[in-house]
Amino acid sequence: MRLMIASDIHGSAFYCRQMVEAYKRERADRLLLLGDILYHGPRNDLPKDYAPKEVIAMLNPIKEHLLCVRGNCDTEVDQMVLEFPIMAEYCFLELDGQTILATHGHIWNPANPPMLKEGDILLNGHTHIPACEEKEAYIYMNPGSVSIPKENSAHSYMIYENKIFEWKDLNGEVYRTWTTNMHC
Repeated sequence: MRLMIASDIHGSAFYCRQMVEAYKRERADRLLLLGDILYHGPRNDLPKDYAPKEVIAMLNPIKEHLLCVRGNCDTEVDQMVLEFPIMAEYCFLELDGQTILATHGHIWNPANPPMLKEGDILLNGHTHIPACEEKEAYIYMNPGSVSIPKENSAHSYMIYENKIFEWKDLNGEVYRTWTTNMHC
């Protein structure tokens, strides 16, 4: 399975459009969204071309391709306009023998880790900072943010295929790679 992983669109039509174009270009089987889809949140500035209705119009037509977990800025009102489920706090994925706990990161994160076994992956968004860190009992990964990257990181996403994770900017340029046999 080829999986694209993205987070923190925050209602930006400009960056959502680039993300959807990247998804098509990547020819991924699914797009996993790690939350914060429509609202920018009170701590963030408005992202470029803040237009949640346009984001809705871009995502609903590809709903059969989307997997999603709830971010701290996602609410029941958002679920009323989005035609795919967004309210799950987390999901477990088993990919090529690798267990991945995908969650936004505002509840389960490196400061408050869930119970994971050695080698499992905790996949978060929320911080807007790309990450690949080996923790004592698991591996922490973050694709960064599609629309509001922090700490001078790129507007980015991840691709998973055949036990390889790649971090890419929205132009598709790889800037980090991790496989199960290498260190972060």
